[in-house]
Amino acid sequence: MSEAAIVAHGAAGRRTWNRGAMVALVGLLLVLPHIPGLASDFARSLLTQMGIAAVFALSFNVLFGQTGLLSFGHAVYFGMGGYAAIHAMRAINHGFPLPMVLVPLAGAAGGLACGLVLGALTTRRAGTIFALISLGVGELFYAAAFMLPRFFGGEEGISASRTRGSFDLGIPLATQLDVYYVVVAWGLVAAALMYAFQSTPVGRMCNAVRDNPQRAQFVGYSTTRVRFIAFAVAAMFAGLAGGLHAVNYEIVAADALGAQRSGAVLIMAYIGGCAYFAGPVLGAIAITWLSSSLSSYTPAWQLYLGVFFIVMILYAPEGIAGLLLRHRAATRPSRGGWARAASASVPLLLIAAGAIVIVEMGYRLSTQAELGTRMRVLWIGLDAASAWPWVLATIAFAVGAIALPRVLRSSSGAPGEAS
Repeated sequence: MSEAAIVAHGAAGRRTWNRGAMVALVGLLLVLPHIPGLASDFARSLLTQMGIAAVFALSFNVLFGQTGLLSFGHAVYFGMGGYAAIHAMRAINHGFPLPMVLVPLAGAAGGLACGLVLGALTTRRAGTIFALISLGVGELFYAAAFMLPRFFGGEEGISASRTRGSFDLGIPLATQLDVYYVVVAWGLVAAALMYAFQSTPVGRMCNAVRDNPQRAQFVGYSTTRVRFIAFAVAAMFAGLAGGLHAVNYEIVAADALGAQRSGAVLIMAYIGGCAYFAGPVLGAIAITWLSSSLSSYTPAWQLYLGVFFIVMILYAPEGIAGLLLRHRAATRPSRGGWARAASASVPLLLIAAGAIVIVEMGYRLSTQAELGTRMRVLWIGLDAASAWPWVLATIAFAVGAIALPRVLRSSSGAPGEAS
């Protein structure tokens, strides 16, 4: 078999695998809200939030991962899309003949319009200048949300009903399950379009502008125009995510375009792995779970999120997606990867258990003293006022921290390890 035939056979195999993976993903998303444990309204709401966050994170990665533009104000386009969608919902509530399931298109149009106007100004520069300008734009729009209450609704925001309309195309959006399927449908369409965009000539030029803007300009391409197109595309899909947010919550307030949301989407993309298309999706799932589910178990969830982010930056800058790909071969049973992973998990568990106990007891004594000193941490009853839990937690943390480097060094020299 010739080399060209081998390459063609490999490409065909990858296309077949991609199609199979897409079909499996769609099937999983269809049955996911019916799986025992995920069939409650809370779980379906959490899954819906993850879908919205995934679209938002993918839109941010069109700028950051694909074009190399670090934006500190990407929530502006999410928020403006949300406001455009909520005003469209209010018009539908008053008789405008538009199906509610098409409201996210109004969000995409709002994000695109805002992106075209602001992109023409902000994409003239790149690097640090662009990042600082985006930060200023974000603060400007957040302040305007309180200065223009007729459009933004002030502190209370703008609300509408997703169930009142002239016709609904058979999708009444009366339950959380209906909203989930609408978010899944729009999310799959958005993901497919963004995936296709990165394979277009403009998408390839975005990579060239990211990697070597001088060479791209030397061969005749306008780096400003390429950045502008990427900016407009990212703003449009961020607006679509904002429209889905409006449909899900039936209200949009100033926090939708604030700096906290811009920071959250940056963390999602980076933790998931901005170098991989699926990375922002993984990051969106992780961060949404931490903020929505973990926060109900501990008041220290933001501290855990910060530690998680720092650890990922220091030890896994390629993100969750890159970490999984890097260790896929090393964890094959034939190479002893599972044994090495098991040996490293013991000190990691000691470190995590010791740190969690110390943090939870510290939070109880400093911020929740009215609840008393007796508490349960990791299913174990203890008294935060006693010295023994502090001593044992410190010992567990220290033993794990000392043992982990030794375990990693010994496993790295084990025979048969993947190179």
